[in-house]
Amino acid sequence: MAPSLPDIAIHYDITSSTIISMTLSIFLLSFAIGPLLFGPLSEIYGRAWVLHIANLILLVTSIGCAFAPSTSSLIGLRFIAGWGGSASVAIGPSVIADIFSERDRGSAMSLLSVGPLIGPTLGPVAGGYITATIGFKWGFIVITAICGLASLIGILVLRETYAPVIRSRKGENEAIATPIGQESHWRKIYNSFSRPIILLTRSSICAMLSLYLALIYGIYYLMFATFSDLFLDTYGFGPGPAGLSYLGLGIGFIIGTFIGAKYGNLVYQYLANKHHQGKGKPELRIPFLIFSSFFVPVGLFWYGWSAQAKIHFMMPIVGTGIFGLGLVMAFVSIQLYLVDSFKFAASALAANAVSLSLAGFVFPLFAGPMFNALDIGPGNSLLAGLSILIGIPFPIYLYFNGERIRERNPLTRTTG
Repeated sequence: MAPSLPDIAIHYDITSSTIISMTLSIFLLSFAIGPLLFGPLSEIYGRAWVLHIANLILLVTSIGCAFAPSTSSLIGLRFIAGWGGSASVAIGPSVIADIFSERDRGSAMSLLSVGPLIGPTLGPVAGGYITATIGFKWGFIVITAICGLASLIGILVLRETYAPVIRSRKGENEAIATPIGQESHWRKIYNSFSRPIILLTRSSICAMLSLYLALIYGIYYLMFATFSDLFLDTYGFGPGPAGLSYLGLGIGFIIGTFIGAKYGNLVYQYLANKHHQGKGKPELRIPFLIFSSFFVPVGLFWYGWSAQAKIHFMMPIVGTGIFGLGLVMAFVSIQLYLVDSFKFAASALAANAVSLSLAGFVFPLFAGPMFNALDIGPGNSLLAGLSILIGIPFPIYLYFNGERIRERNPLTRTTG
C-alpha cells in the first residue's frame, strides 16, 4: 500500500501527512489487538478454525477498502483488516511448536517467518505497478482474491494441531485440559485472555525480548514511511520503479531465512551436544540472536549515510538488505526462544505481537518530524544506537542467566 499513498491522498483529498501515514499504520494498531484475542482463542478452541475465521474477516474488509467512500471509512476498514490479518502472527509459530520438536523447529520457523516479513516488502513492488497502471483500488481487490484462494485451500486441507483440542474431539474428556491441569471453562477463558498481558508485564524475559524486537520491527515500518520521499523525490523514481526500492529488504529476508534455516538448528544442536549431553534448552537460541543483532545497526548506518550523501540509489538499498538480514534472523531467534520457554506458546507470541504491532503503528507517525529535525543520516544513526543499546547487552545477560530467571516463572517450561 505504501507506494499508493500519494494517490490515496489525492483521491480522498488528504493534506495532513499524519493522516496519510495513518491509513498505512492503522493496520498495525489492530495487529496489536488481534493476537490478544486469537492467540488465547486458539488455546481454547484450537488453531484451525480461528485461522479460518480471521482470514474471512481480512477478505471482507479488503474488498471494503477498495470501495471505501471516505477517509474515515478507509481507516476504519484498514483497522478491522489488520485485526483479521493478525491471527497468523500468534498462531502460525504455535503450529510449528505443536508439530516440531525443539531440535527440529528452527528451519520450519525460519520458513514460516519469511512470509509476514517479506509480504510487506513484495507488496509495495506489486502495489507500485498496480497503482501506476490500473489504480490503487485494484491493490485491495488483489488482496481479496488472494484471501479467497487461501480460505478455499485452508478449509479443505488445514487440520488441527493443538494436542488438548485434538484429544477432546476424540472424546478423551480434555475439553478444558491445559498444560498445567484441569480448570473450569469460564476460569480457563479468563486465564487465557489475561495470560498474554501477564507474560508481557511480569516476565522480564518476554518484556525485554519483545522490546528489542518491537524496536527493529518499528524501524522496519518507519522505513516504509520514508521510502516514498527518498526514492521519489531524491532519486526521481516513478510510482512503479519506487516499489523496487523495497527489494533490498526482501533479498535480505530471503538470505536471512536461508542462513537461519541452515545454521540456526546447527548452532543449537552443536551447543546441546557439546555442553549439555545432547539436551537442548532455550538459552541455546541466544548465540544466534547475538550474531543476528550486529547486522541491524550496520544496515541502518549504511542506509542512512548513503542516502544522506545521495550516492547511487543501490547503496541505500544494499543497506536495507543488511538490515533485513539481521531483522529476520533476530525475529526467528526470539520467536524460537519464546516458544521453547513458555508452556502457552500462542499467549507468549501474542504478548510479543502486541509490542511489535504498536511499534509498527507508532514509528511511521514520527518519521517525518524526526528526519526533518535530524536528517536521514543522523536519524538512522540514532536508531542504530538504540538497537545496539537494547539488542546486544540483554541477550548476553540472558544467555548466562536465562535458565535461572525462567525457573521463577510458573508459566515457563522446565528444562530438566
